[in-house]
Amino acid sequence: MALPSSASRPMSKVELRISCRKLLNKDITSKSDPCAVLFVNAGGNWIEHGRTENVDNCLDPDFAKCFAIDYMFEEVQKVKVAVYDLDNNTPELGDDDFLGQIECSLGQIVAGRPFMQSLTLKNGKPAGEGKIIIRSEEVKEGGEVAMLTFKARKLENKDFLGKSDPYLEILRATSDGGWQVVHRTEVVKNNLNPTWRPFTIPVHTLCSGDKSKPIKFDIYDWDKEGEHDHIGGCVTSVLELESSPGKEFPCINEHKKAKKKKYTNSGFVICDSIQVKKVATFLEYIYGGMQINFTVGVDFTGSNGDPTSPQSLHYINPYQPNDYMQAIQAVGAVCQDYDTDKMFPALGFGAKIPPENKLSFEFAMNFNPTNPYCAGVPGIIQAYQNCVPQISLWGPTNVSPIIYHVARFAEAAQKEEQAKGAHAYFVLLLLTDGAITDFDDARSAIVYASGLPMSLIIVGVGNADFTAMEMLDGDDGVLKAPNGRPVQRDIVQFVPFRDFKRVSGSAASAAELAKHVLMEVPQQVTKYYSMRGMQPNQVQAQQPPM
Repeated sequence: MALPSSASRPMSKVELRISCRKLLNKDITSKSDPCAVLFVNAGGNWIEHGRTENVDNCLDPDFAKCFAIDYMFEEVQKVKVAVYDLDNNTPELGDDDFLGQIECSLGQIVAGRPFMQSLTLKNGKPAGEGKIIIRSEEVKEGGEVAMLTFKARKLENKDFLGKSDPYLEILRATSDGGWQVVHRTEVVKNNLNPTWRPFTIPVHTLCSGDKSKPIKFDIYDWDKEGEHDHIGGCVTSVLELESSPGKEFPCINEHKKAKKKKYTNSGFVICDSIQVKKVATFLEYIYGGMQINFTVGVDFTGSNGDPTSPQSLHYINPYQPNDYMQAIQAVGAVCQDYDTDKMFPALGFGAKIPPENKLSFEFAMNFNPTNPYCAGVPGIIQAYQNCVPQISLWGPTNVSPIIYHVARFAEAAQKEEQAKGAHAYFVLLLLTDGAITDFDDARSAIVYASGLPMSLIIVGVGNADFTAMEMLDGDDGVLKAPNGRPVQRDIVQFVPFRDFKRVSGSAASAAELAKHVLMEVPQQVTKYYSMRGMQPNQVQAQQPPM
């Protein structure tokens, strides 16, 4: 009997939540600012899966950001969690202090209740008394999300000069009898009656989908040295929040309550608003007929090097596809399955093009401006190979024209949504060899596109410094246009292709690239249609062929 392919294997998705205890302190005047990084082993190579947030001045962090990862019982899925003291904003980890790591299998984590292991240094020696705790839970796609707004009043003042700087943590009960942080608000400075920003959280994350399960609120007074004072907390449930909107819950500090007989509370926390609604899954939109429209944009600026030289990033080697071609093939191979006609626009920028040898930042690679479409991924590759010898690589690296080009089509599709429903979503794969020149214009274009049915994947090709490109990815904060307008949702994913290259071959590394850059697209799709209040189109029943 033939084994099922990996694409057809049944699998679950699990959510991993990480805590650490007694981390090494690498800072002289304060405490370490830890961040946990999850790596998965693919073909013998460790590939970064994601990072938690930084927790300032803390040796016992409970990270609020979690990781969702595919779980396959029949495979030994090796994972590694490394903890760093992050003191800068660069994406590289080599210049950050290493606090310890563990290596294990996903099966060990799933079987642990919770999983605990001592941290070790890279030489295998213990990282002091540091330990890591990982809790896992199966993720069920879709379901409900809760949109919440919290405020507090008459909070106890913990500051000698000024007022408390409160923030709110939400914790859910764990299967081992503990509490796990699932959300942490921003800090409201110098305010005993704070209102925190609205936020959205899956009901599954909040209470494992059971609204009667207890959830806990804890309010702290933030301290820059990391010694956050506990003001008080309370225990309730989603069910109680829904049934009693606006109810005030006394914040109780159990330590103070035990010491002082006349103690009543340390203030009140109020769920100012709660709205729970059903969220459709990405597949429900696909089943409803939504198409993924895939467009490629290629950087043809002079910094790529003379295409006739083997050192050029655009050198056409008859025996080995270059990095541009590998990235197009890998990402296109995934996206093409969701487009029925498989006709894809292929655009270039930053070159002088025939016949007038005029500089262009938005041209069709097949030189047909009225029909830039290519037949499938092979058609894109052919157009690219035919284009390279006919153009003059130039500059500068202006990417906003191509972003606006695709955004115009996404805007046209949006205008048709009232009649056609959730029918079309656009993915732009932008390949570039260096820092972009029109950075402010690109920010404005991304903010504009964030309200449209569109995602932007940027792949950095070559060995340039891509530090500035990380700012366009919304993982480390909210991207804003120069006028201060923020993105409506995160639509950008940036990766350097060099992180996925291997000496021993390109097929596996290209597949890993595609997986990494496309992993956020389904969530971006559902967030867009949720923002628009649009459910998937009804699945049309089809008669099987006779």
